[in-house]
Amino acid sequence: MNKKRKPLELYVHIPFCIRKCAYCDFVSGQGTEAVQRAYEAALLSEIDAAEEASGCEVATVFFGGGTPSAVDAQMLARVMEKLRSKYVFSGNAEITLEANPGTLNEEKLKDYRKSGFNRISIGCQSVHDDELKRLGRIHTFAEFQESFALARNAGFTNINVDLMSGLPGQSEEKWEESLRTIAELSPEHISAYSLIVEPGTPFAEQELDLPDEETEREMYARTAEILREYGFWQYEISNYAKPGLACRHNIGYWNRTEYLGFGPSAASLFQNRRWTNTTDVSSYRKACGAPEKIREEEQMLSRQERMEEFMFLGLRMTEGISMAEFAEQFGEAIPDVYGDVLKKYEAMQLLEERGGRLFLTRDGISVSNVILADFLL
Repeated sequence: MNKKRKPLELYVHIPFCIRKCAYCDFVSGQGTEAVQRAYEAALLSEIDAAEEASGCEVATVFFGGGTPSAVDAQMLARVMEKLRSKYVFSGNAEITLEANPGTLNEEKLKDYRKSGFNRISIGCQSVHDDELKRLGRIHTFAEFQESFALARNAGFTNINVDLMSGLPGQSEEKWEESLRTIAELSPEHISAYSLIVEPGTPFAEQELDLPDEETEREMYARTAEILREYGFWQYEISNYAKPGLACRHNIGYWNRTEYLGFGPSAASLFQNRRWTNTTDVSSYRKACGAPEKIREEEQMLSRQERMEEFMFLGLRMTEGISMAEFAEQFGEAIPDVYGDVLKKYEAMQLLEERGGRLFLTRDGISVSNVILADFLL
């Protein structure tokens, strides 16, 4: 009898984009054709050299960036081919490509389908051109609409759209208009994030007219209400899906499924060992054939760290975490480890236990960062 293979997720970083957005702090930038070719060679070398994952089966693949759709579609096809030659894929693997309007066309989308991509995540962020311009996006809303239609015509039946709230000068009305306009297009999934001004970005150096905390909370509360009207179920703090179409790759992260990341800045978790690849693209290219030389912040997770991750990652999900699963993994009951924290937030009606599961309430989700931090022992 064949031993059941463990699920494995793969992440591939494509660090190229047409122009960096004003809020972006990811490892990304412009790259000439020659630079992109050299990067592809490095990426294939890293995949070749990786030794992890015997006895695993790839359940999901996610190409992020940067803007993966900004590079030649054949480059992505060759990377997919390399992954398939290296790993065992499950028959229904979810394979996602991040894309931006202004970088998509009919031919590219057909190539993606041929390469096996069956899910596409399109960055819209706003339906208002003035907000898009303020964010430094390279596209208009009309270009997003065109890209969405092209993706549907190419056969993508699983499309995510990214939207962003809490933008400079954004009113609640404009946010609600963005939500309803996108929901009416009926994608399968909507990711609705709040803007975070990261250090080192152009936004961090500017005086920004951002909505106050109360307005942001109201925007967040209205997001779930509005999207529910259109048949979207909130399954995680920032993610909403039609029934059965939640992003399996993201769920894997929050459930601590093992994953391997390829490319600069890509993170991995394998056999309770975490590491992140160097963010220096030049160093990455020089040493990509020897993974141990590009891996940084490598650590074996202690039992306590694994407990913490189980709690603060799992509680991001609206269905929360299984009390029995925690006890099975760690040999202790959650109340024995986190009794004081549970009492505190249950008394405030921010945390609830029901049916053997522990989860944040609707009010708890809106202040989740504070609560989740309390599960760090």
